[in-house]
Parts: sequence; C-alpha cells; structure tokens
Amino acid sequence: MAIEATRIAVKYMIPVMYLSDGYLANGAEPWNIPAAEDLPRIEVHNATDPEGFLPYQRDPETLARPWAIPGTPGMEHRLGGLEKQENTGNVSYDPDNHQKMTLLRAEKVQRIAQSIPELEVHGEQEGDLLVLGWGSTYGSITSAVNRVRDRGGRVSSAHLRYLNPFPANIEEVLGKFKRILIPELNMGQLLLLIRARFCIDAEGLNKMQGQPFQIGEIEQKIEELL
Repeated sequence: MAIEATRIAVKYMIPVMYLSDGYLANGAEPWNIPAAEDLPRIEVHNATDPEGFLPYQRDPETLARPWAIPGTPGMEHRLGGLEKQENTGNVSYDPDNHQKMTLLRAEKVQRIAQSIPELEVHGEQEGDLLVLGWGSTYGSITSAVNRVRDRGGRVSSAHLRYLNPFPANIEEVLGKFKRILIPELNMGQLLLLIRARFCIDAEGLNKMQGQPFQIGEIEQKIEELL
C-alpha cells in the first residue's frame, strides 16, 4: 500500500495519507517479500519543452499539473500556499478563480476512484447484513462473519482500503444489503462518513478501550442485528 500511495501521489500530483495503527504495526503474520523487479513501475514524465509550457495546465484525465524539474530554463514557476491563476500559475486574488481552483482540486481527488480497485464483498453479494470495516479490524470482522455464515446467517463483509475517495462501486454494494454494521476502534469516524455521504442508517459498533475487537464481540452484534 505504500507503493500504491506513491503511485497515486505521482499520477495525480496530490498528497496521499497512508493510515496504519498499532495492531497492524505490532502484529505478526508470515508473508512473502516480493522481488524488486516484480514491483509495479512508477514513472514520472517531466515536461521538457518550455515553448507553451503552462505550470497549471491540467491533464484532461487526471487533472494533474505537468511535472517540471526545478530550475529548467524557461519552465520556472511559483510554488507556495497562495492561490494560483489557472494555467499560468501566477498568484491570484480573484474570487472566481479561487472557487474554480478549489472545485478542480476536489474533482481531482474524486477522479482517483477511476484507478483504484472496486470494493470486494466477502460472502454473498447481497443479503440481510453487510459488515463494513477498515484498518486492523479486518481479522476480527472476517472471522466473526465466517462463524455466523457457517451457522446459516445471511451476513457478508467488505473491507475498505481507500477512504477518500471511496471505491467507485461502494454505494452499489451498500445498497444490496438490508442493514450495515461498521465496527471501529474509535467513536465512529467511518460511520459518520457513510451516513453523511449515502444517507444510509448504518449502525456502529465502537470500542475505545485500547484493545482490539475480540471475534465474539462482533459475532454477538451480528447475531443481534440478524
């Protein structure tokens, strides 16, 4: 995922935050280290022709600006926190330009959904209950769902690895289940996002005890909702 974060940052010219937590960092699990030559290549295509170069001209697909090696003659431009004029990159105090640039940056984030994997469902693709998670709740959620499914319960699970933007098919996935349960080791951050974005009355299972979920805790909540 660190490599994936770099790919997104370079392709869309955008900051990427890679979230982890203590249970992922301190957990133990065997996994194969991939060979370097098998890793995906991340290439940067620098603009080289100063003729007609505009530092804030955007790629029509990704809305990313062109890369230029700092100091290239004829391709120098301003960097910094002040708002820039579209295309030229000159400092701008025009309110209409500021609104347009803000909307462009928001749209650029949303277009990332075009190049990330769709949300996959573990179990039946529709049913009575979907348990939606993110981060280190994966193991507890999956095990709890498997236990209930083994007893005939109509429950599935899905785990998010991209939070902003969400995968392109998330609304379609959520709409195929009667109820949504979101277990989190916080006060319900993902729950608030899902409710606000999709107007879905999802239910949270929240734990702030400095301990991970036990499988039985999620299993009990699943049985209660079913």
